[in-house]
Amino acid sequence: MDKYIKVEGRSGLVRHKASGAIINIDSQGMRQARHRKKVWKEQQAEIDMLRNDVAMMKQMMQQILEDKDGTNDN
Repeated sequence: MDKYIKVEGRSGLVRHKASGAIINIDSQGMRQARHRKKVWKEQQAEIDMLRNDVAMMKQMMQQILEDKDGTNDN
């Protein structure tokens, strides 16, 4: 750990002495962030699927109404 310097005020960050790069050493925090991102992506995929389902139902209802009113030439 002697090639790193602790970043003042940030317990999960260190600075690499040679390059000056800031490195996140909080592995638990990174795991939690990755999990939150995964859950968020899954939720967005579900929302997209629901939007598509609603759009399809709207289209089907429109088709039913057109058929009922006789405005569809099929």
